[in-house]
This record gives sequence, structure tokens and C-alpha cells, in this order.
Amino acid sequence: MRRHDLAVHCQRSRAATANTAQVVIGQRRRAEPVVPEVERDCVLAGRQRLGAYPSRLCKPYLRRQKNDAADAAAICEAVTRPSMRFVPVESPQQQSTLMLHGARDLLIGQRAALINALRGHFTELGIVVAQGARNTRQLIALIDDDASPDLPATARMALQPLAAILLGIEAQIAKLDKAILTAHRSDPVSTRLAGIPGIDPIVASCLAASVPDASLFQGSREFAAYLGLVPRQHSTGGKPRLGSISKMGNRHLRKLLVVGAHAALDSMKSGKTRTALADWARILLAKKPFKVVAVALANKMARTAWAVMARSTAYEPGSTGAAAPAAS
Repeated sequence: MRRHDLAVHCQRSRAATANTAQVVIGQRRRAEPVVPEVERDCVLAGRQRLGAYPSRLCKPYLRRQKNDAADAAAICEAVTRPSMRFVPVESPQQQSTLMLHGARDLLIGQRAALINALRGHFTELGIVVAQGARNTRQLIALIDDDASPDLPATARMALQPLAAILLGIEAQIAKLDKAILTAHRSDPVSTRLAGIPGIDPIVASCLAASVPDASLFQGSREFAAYLGLVPRQHSTGGKPRLGSISKMGNRHLRKLLVVGAHAALDSMKSGKTRTALADWARILLAKKPFKVVAVALANKMARTAWAVMARSTAYEPGSTGAAAPAAS
């Protein structure tokens, strides 16, 4: 099994025989020719059988010090374990969709940093606007107004590049949003996921691209645990001890689900939505804080999303809020 990192220039390979004995195949630099025929066959067979696996699961099999040869031996040992879990590799289209989400998330972080910088500089001058990204337009208008006496010329010169970059980032985010919407409409799984409360096209497309085969999970709770939306366990002596959510797995996907749950819960709280899911949320809101209920709703959204993906179903709220068979 090849130890293959996207950023390394030197790769080491090992193979396991039928009796699980390891055989060292060798190493190759990225610039060198294609691997020998034997090594290529071994790599292809491993990829077809195993797919991908979390690197943290190989850590217990690493012997003492870390190096490429030890890493390859640990991976070769780990993949032969019967309890090892594997996931399929995303298709090029799914990887491209995830690139759109990654680029969008990066730009959103840069936009937040620029907004905070502008607000901080204006606050030093005693100019404060209401919170919210849309209110930053008022600050940009002051920068563009050369006749405004509230902003010194030197400060205007310092803030003009920040404002220009901010406007450019917002335009690029809008362009990425359109591309994500196009990818969402072309994916039948993503369009079905968008019918779940709290899941918009952005969340749906990220879900569909991040989970190539939902049937590999044994059930909806295992999928929710994979996303880190179940309580963290620290049980011993037969006494279950549950804490806050584990926050394991795909952090970006978990964030999208929780944000979507906040938006859906805000609509359910008003009482306009009359479904079993909305009734459950309102009952829970009477006993628990809003954000705690939002995370619980995100857990339900993840479970419903698993049913939609694994069973090829379409979400129909009805009186039970369950998923129904998709129309043929």
C-alpha cells in the first residue's frame, strides 16, 4: 500500500502478501517516471478495494519514530485490519464542487477580516455603524466621499485599498454562489436534499459532494456521529456519561448544518410552520436554550439527509416529518 501525500515529493510503497507479510517495493520521487508494473498493479488493486481512509486511524500502528518508511509500514498494517473503515474516493465533479465550497469559505473569512478592520479603524475616529455586513456599505460610502469632513485625507488613503478589496471579494463570492447553485441543480441527490428544512442549495451541494456513498454508514445515527453532532462519551464501569457534542469529522459540513438549523428554528419558533418536526422543536424550545435546540435540530437534519441519500428518497414532511420514496 502506497503512502501517498499530495504535498510530498518522495513516495514509499509497501505491499502485503496473502499471509499478511509485508514486502518493501521501494521509493520514488514525484519527478521520476511511472512506477514499475508490479507496483502499479499493487497500488491499483489497493485503491479499488480500499478507497480512502482517515490517517489518524494509522497512528496506533506507527512504530516509534516517524519517517516515510515507517508511515508506509503503518498504513500497510492498518489496512489489513478487519475493523478498518474505508470510504470511496470522490469523483472529479464532486471534488470540483468541494473546491467551490472551499474557495467560498476562504473568501468569506477574508471578507470578515476586512469588515472588522474597517469597523475598527472607523471606531478610532468615533464613527460607528450598526452590526452586520450590509451596514459596511455606509463606511465605504464615507471613504468614497472626498468632501466628507469626518474622515481625514490620510485615513481615506489608508482605507481605500481595504474597501476596494472588500468589494472585489464580495463580487467573487457572488460568482461562486452562482456556480454552486448551478452544480446543485445538476445533481439529483443535491436537489432532493434541498427539500429538508434548514438545508439550502449550498448545504445540499456540500453534503452530496462530501458523501459519495451514504450506504456505507450503518444508520443515520452513525452518520450524525461521523459529523460530530452526537454527545461525546466518557463512560466507564457501565455508567454512561455524555457531554457536549464531539465535534469530530467534517467541520465545514457541521458548521453549515448548524447554521441552517438556526435559520430553520427561527422560522419554526414563530409557529407558522405546522409539521411534526416544527412541533418537536417548539416543545424542546420551551425547555432548552435556543442554540442547544438548534444543534439538536442539526442532528435531525443530518439523520434525515442520510435517509434521503442512502435510500434514494425525497423528503416529505407530512405529519411525521419522515422521508418518502422519490417519484419515478
